[in-house]
Amino acid sequence: MADQGRTDRLLRSLRRRPPSTPPPPPSESSAPRVGERSSTTVDSIVDAGIYLEGERIATASTFDEAFNLLDEYPTAFAWIGLYRPRHAEMALLAEEFRLSPLAVEDTLTAHQRPKFERYEDVLFLVLRAARYLDRTETVDFGEVHAFVGDRFVITVRHSETPDLTRVRHELESTPDMLAKGPSVVLLRLLDVIVDDYFPVVLGIENDIDEIETQVFTGSSRVSKRIYQLSREVIDFQRAVRPLKQIIYGVRGDRVFASAGERRRQELRDIEDHAISLIERIDVLRETLKGTLDLNISLQAQRQNEEISHMTAASLKQSEESRRIAAWAGVLFVPSLVTGTYGMNFTGMPELSWAWGYPFALGLMLVTGLTMYLIFKWKGWL
Repeated sequence: MADQGRTDRLLRSLRRRPPSTPPPPPSESSAPRVGERSSTTVDSIVDAGIYLEGERIATASTFDEAFNLLDEYPTAFAWIGLYRPRHAEMALLAEEFRLSPLAVEDTLTAHQRPKFERYEDVLFLVLRAARYLDRTETVDFGEVHAFVGDRFVITVRHSETPDLTRVRHELESTPDMLAKGPSVVLLRLLDVIVDDYFPVVLGIENDIDEIETQVFTGSSRVSKRIYQLSREVIDFQRAVRPLKQIIYGVRGDRVFASAGERRRQELRDIEDHAISLIERIDVLRETLKGTLDLNISLQAQRQNEEISHMTAASLKQSEESRRIAAWAGVLFVPSLVTGTYGMNFTGMPELSWAWGYPFALGLMLVTGLTMYLIFKWKGWL
């Protein structure tokens, strides 16, 4: 069977190469620049292990090497980990493992929603990973695509999250489990993605507790923080909510047909964790919504209190203005009389009157008292 596989690969390479046409001379644009790797190296390969009965027997550095090793060991399977592969690299894998062009296109495009698809002999899975960053108090989302067949697992990442190196090391430390084949890798991948969600939930819950404290202290930046955290919770919800349907599809897929009862129990445990996460995230979103409504109510209350204080100050200022105006009115008439008698014209009739001075004082007193009583009656004094 190994000889047949090598023969098929040789025939394919001969068909792709014209027999009589010499290769064109390399142009300036196609020549490798200084510091660049040659086109034969696969830059996107993070790790490519060949596993036989749970043990890692070889590590491939190129796709051709991995293909030849699979042909040499018919009962082995390959786990190829890629980071942001190029179109040509995915085309080689698609040709060898008969990957669906639709799935390959989704993998190259990235930014896909979590989903589970079955394309003939290949299971295609898209998962969104997440991690909580304490330094910035934000959630960092990643994306991993997985192609699972009878003899291969291809994992494709477009971000630093999740770190699949630890997953590979954990499985390699338990050969009995890894000997079950690609289904165990898929199961462990789901388990790690779901387990990594719990620290994110705890981080968001702590942020909500801090926000609730800031709401009652009247912080001016709390509204912006509530909005940002609400957006992260919505994105988190979009990553976690499809898990229930994905796990349900994986459980009924033929990749788990011969996985055994223990693997099925582990899958049900992962499903329980996913359901618990979905419920907790729903509570987080409702809590943030209630916190936002409470913050709006408190802001409206503070604004009403400020308006009340401003109104009271305005009324007090108006009252003081009326009081000043009343006293000005009380003093106006005596001042008018004083001003009139202070002119000292020769023709004034009161100049030769003996009671002129007492009369002027009495007139000022009577008019001032009259004005005072009027303003007092109107409540201005």
